[in-house]
Amino acid sequence: MSSQRDRWAELTGGQAGEEYALRFARLAESGQDIHGEATFCDALLKRAGRVLDAGCGTGRIAIRLATLGHLCTGVDLDGSMLAVARRTAPDLEWLHGDLTTLDALGLEPGFDLALAAGNVIPLLAPGTGPAVVRQLAAVLRVGGLLVTGMGLDAEHLPLPEPTVTLTEFDHWCTQAGLTLRQRFATWDGDPYVPDGGYAVSVHSRSTD
Repeated sequence: MSSQRDRWAELTGGQAGEEYALRFARLAESGQDIHGEATFCDALLKRAGRVLDAGCGTGRIAIRLATLGHLCTGVDLDGSMLAVARRTAPDLEWLHGDLTTLDALGLEPGFDLALAAGNVIPLLAPGTGPAVVRQLAAVLRVGGLLVTGMGLDAEHLPLPEPTVTLTEFDHWCTQAGLTLRQRFATWDGDPYVPDGGYAVSVHSRSTD
């Protein structure tokens, strides 16, 4: 997320890591599948794909993808979330950083997939969306995928109203050299319906 006081920081004060992890632990204990995003991404990847989990939070998705054989790096600005990720999977690479300045983290480019799940895009600091998309596109190999999941109405967001439309987001992606390949309504792959409340989008990097 962004050091320009992103919306996630405004909501949580940067202290939500333990509570967030506990919520998903309870969901798992109740029998719910908490790995939908990882399953979705795994189906798009070849064996041992390089994955950047942007806004990785407590590392739930990256850790699952790593168990499936992929090479994962997580980046987040929320130290409380990263503390949980590092404790849970100390052998994975967890970076404390701002998505608007990914290029300052020394990442080796050529990722097969960059993931921004968990409403990362709507929760960015106002005005930083285009820069973040450019940064994510830049770390991908040609043909690499940007996978995003985002709420488009208040029902699917921890906010009173949406902060970005799909038209705006697709425009940012086009400007960054990304092309829309697929769009779904859920991480289970349900067909996207125009004006739906949630969208899972798959864009690919089409230019050097």
